[in-house]
Amino acid sequence: MKKFLSTQYSETSFNVASLVLRLTFGLLLCINHGFDKLLHFSKLEYTFADPFHIGHRWTLVGAIFSEVFCSLLLTLGLFTRVAALILVIEFSVIAFLIHKGSSLGSRELDLVYLTGFFAVLMVGPGRVSVDGMMGK
Repeated sequence: MKKFLSTQYSETSFNVASLVLRLTFGLLLCINHGFDKLLHFSKLEYTFADPFHIGHRWTLVGAIFSEVFCSLLLTLGLFTRVAALILVIEFSVIAFLIHKGSSLGSRELDLVYLTGFFAVLMVGPGRVSVDGMMGK
């Protein structure tokens, strides 16, 4: 009980927590959102949101890149901070540009992902990652 109430943390618990954070957010995003966009590319390429006016198709390609490729990199812990930065930018755009003016309830999932990826960006990959094993 004394250890449970302590404000100190061990390096092992920090590394396990960062692994859980990376796995949870990376895999959920990739499986629930990235693969869905990839599978329905032909349906979405003409109607996908285009906040920067680069074209619906290119915006969709960028979203697929970040939600599949970057989330898998984040899950593996390879180039973790770069992948997390890309995902933070994507979810900032989703939460504050695409869903601008929407209720907090409709932006809740976007903000949760944004918070999770921002946390990974700040703390890094931890030792249980490809980056951590390479000594980066």
